[in-house]
Amino acid sequence: MARIHFSPSHLCAAVMLLLASAAPAQTTQQVVRPPKVMLWMDLSTGGMAGMPEMDMPGMGGLMAGLGGMGRGGPGAKSTGREYYGSARGFHVMPARILDIALWNGLKPGVEAAQRIPAGLKLGEKLPLLPVIPDKVSEEKASPGGSTDYEAPKGRILFYWGCSPTVRAGQPRVVDLSKMSADSAAAFGSAFSGRFAPDRGAKVRAGYDVFPNERDQRSVPRDGSVVGEHQVMGDAIPDSFRFNLGPGHDLMPAIELQSQGGLSDSVSLSWIPVTNAKAYFLHAMGAQGDDMIFWSSSEVPDTGFGLFDYLSNSTIDKWTSEKVLLGANVTQCAVPKGIMAGRGGSSRRGGDESGAMLRMIAYGGEHGFVHPPRPTDPKVPWDQEWSVRLRVKSQTMAMLGEEIEPQQPSRSSDSPAKGRKAQPQNSNDAPQDAAEENPLKGLSLPSPANVLKGLFGR
Repeated sequence: MARIHFSPSHLCAAVMLLLASAAPAQTTQQVVRPPKVMLWMDLSTGGMAGMPEMDMPGMGGLMAGLGGMGRGGPGAKSTGREYYGSARGFHVMPARILDIALWNGLKPGVEAAQRIPAGLKLGEKLPLLPVIPDKVSEEKASPGGSTDYEAPKGRILFYWGCSPTVRAGQPRVVDLSKMSADSAAAFGSAFSGRFAPDRGAKVRAGYDVFPNERDQRSVPRDGSVVGEHQVMGDAIPDSFRFNLGPGHDLMPAIELQSQGGLSDSVSLSWIPVTNAKAYFLHAMGAQGDDMIFWSSSEVPDTGFGLFDYLSNSTIDKWTSEKVLLGANVTQCAVPKGIMAGRGGSSRRGGDESGAMLRMIAYGGEHGFVHPPRPTDPKVPWDQEWSVRLRVKSQTMAMLGEEIEPQQPSRSSDSPAKGRKAQPQNSNDAPQDAAEENPLKGLSLPSPANVLKGLFGR
């Protein structure tokens, strides 16, 4: 066998190579400079299940307070106007809302515009006007108002999960009559739920927004954001152009169907919503002084913090945790009788029972940054502008009312179909604006009032 001889120089080179390979790898941290110009777009579709689309002036923020358990009260400020921000709420009318917020850090508070595709049917461009602090009125408690703590009555019962029957270990019950004014911690522990951090625009002075005092239009029927958009204005980069595809568009209305009365298990089903990543349903009912809550989550969660835009990672996480229903789910059941009135009544009557259902389909978030990140980590990433787009669709219904498949959209003066007619209603669109209100006849105790009584404020 031949013998191999290593010279001292060869041996030294081998040792140096071995030491170099064993040393920790040195990585270059890429320098990232965030954009000075940022745009946020919120798209929201709303409606009432089984009812034709309606447009009633002055009702753009209808039901917006439900998502936050009510707003207002002593110390609240209101301008009495609804321009930017309605997409965050739970709305019935208008059916489609587009909110746009722009931060131009190069020249804040200067009017800008967004050129839009013809398919949006809102003209050539939308004005983005600076936010101007309003002369707001502060709602103070009325003189002589009672500040004494009044012990609440009744109970709060919470059920969860898609099931035709009540599962073992349910409901969770909070007896309000046995709680004191300082029982907030106990209540919060019993009914705590998930809340996602808000990733929307923190609009304040210096931002430009749409809608605004000049243009309050909502997206018309068949309007689409698909196509090229361009943001224009003083000091805004000429490169601020981006294309939205079908996966970024407004989501269609949720076509929800319902079978079964309140004394039965209510069977809910829906047609898969285009671009939906997950779903969530929630019901709220009343039986005398008692409040009943139910959610579609497979784990206990009140769901009050879930009716909002969610990031893609949050949607994935909560779907895997079975808080949200997956995109492939098309049906759910409300347990039998949990919303029925005393004596098992399936309709509202002298016992003042009733129930309302809400549903949301999450479209997730989409982000765009220009220019793209350089592949070479040694090259700084100087971002010129960014866009964050959020999409959702939602609906509401009277639980226990039969809801049939929605018929194709018709003009406002055409016969309205979709929801199964009740004896006191006709299939013709009512002429009286009050009769057109899809919430007429719904009388449920406000959760905000329940909590206010619980905590004595």
